[in-house]
Amino acid sequence: MTALMLSVRDRRDEAAFAALFSHFAPRVKAFLIRSGTNRGLAEECTQDVMASVWTKAHQFDPSRASVATWIYTIARNRKIDILRRERRPEPEDLTWGPEAEPDQIDVLALQQDHVALGRALETLPEKQRELIEKAYFGDLSHSEIAEITGLPLGTIKSRIRLALDRLRHALA
Repeated sequence: MTALMLSVRDRRDEAAFAALFSHFAPRVKAFLIRSGTNRGLAEECTQDVMASVWTKAHQFDPSRASVATWIYTIARNRKIDILRRERRPEPEDLTWGPEAEPDQIDVLALQQDHVALGRALETLPEKQRELIEKAYFGDLSHSEIAEITGLPLGTIKSRIRLALDRLRHALA
């Protein structure tokens, strides 16, 4: 399998990818179904995973993981991303007519919190600040950030965790 993956990675070998697809697609689908995903979602997720194998082949490193581990990790992360998207809350119903004016004390407190958060964000190292902005202001999942930045998922999670800890202390 490693030789096939390296052919895909190094030469964009479509025949090697077809062999990988034939081998792994049914196994990934079964893995997803066994982990509680319904058949339709498992099929959709499997297609996304195998497309990612093709588009992210340049990221495969046989010294870090086997082909199977790499593909199943992509599958696990894709499943988590899909489930998170499904669980996002629906927007609140819009109210009709004018809303009551907020208390000026609440407005002032919110403005002060906004300023304090801005200052705290400025104190973060640039790499951490950028990830916080992508995750919380850009509404991206950790996996999406990893895809965009090319950084490993573990690095993304560690930097965000450290940044949140620093923000928590700065705002305490």
